[in-house]
Amino acid sequence: MAGNHHDSEGAGDVLLVSDEATVREEVRSVVEGLGLGVNEVTRGAEVTPEVQRHPYRLVVLDLQIGNMGGMAACMDLRLEESGGRLPHVPVLMLLDRRADVFLARRSGAEGWVVKPLDPIRLRKAVKAVLAGDVYHDRSYQPVPSTAGR
Repeated sequence: MAGNHHDSEGAGDVLLVSDEATVREEVRSVVEGLGLGVNEVTRGAEVTPEVQRHPYRLVVLDLQIGNMGGMAACMDLRLEESGGRLPHVPVLMLLDRRADVFLARRSGAEGWVVKPLDPIRLRKAVKAVLAGDVYHDRSYQPVPSTAGR
C-alpha cells in the first residue's frame, strides 16, 4: 500500500520521496522535462517496498522527511542491496543545508543538491546520477583544512 502516487502513463523511471508538496512539484517538473516518468511517495518507510515492487532508475530523496528520514531510507536501500535483495538504485539526496553533506555521503547517496532547489542544478544532478556519475552540488563548499598552516 504505497501512498500518493501520481503515475505518468504507469511509467516510473524516478521515485520521488518528499513530504513537501512544493519540493515534489519542483523536482517533478525537472524530471518530467527530461522525459522521465515519476512516482511519488511521502514517507521514508515506503522507499524500500516501492523499490522492491518497481525497477526505478533513480530515487530522489528529501533528507528531511517525517517518520524515517532520507538518510535512514537511503541506508536501508544500501543494506538491502548489499544483502542481494535489491538491485543497485542510484540516490540523489535533497539537502536543507551544507552541513548535511556529511549525512548524504555517509548514507551512500551518489549525489546531492542543497536547497533552495533550482531547475538548472537539479537537472544537471539528475542527468549525472542517471548516467552513472556522482553529483556533488557546487554550492557546497567544504570547510578548508587548517592543517599545515
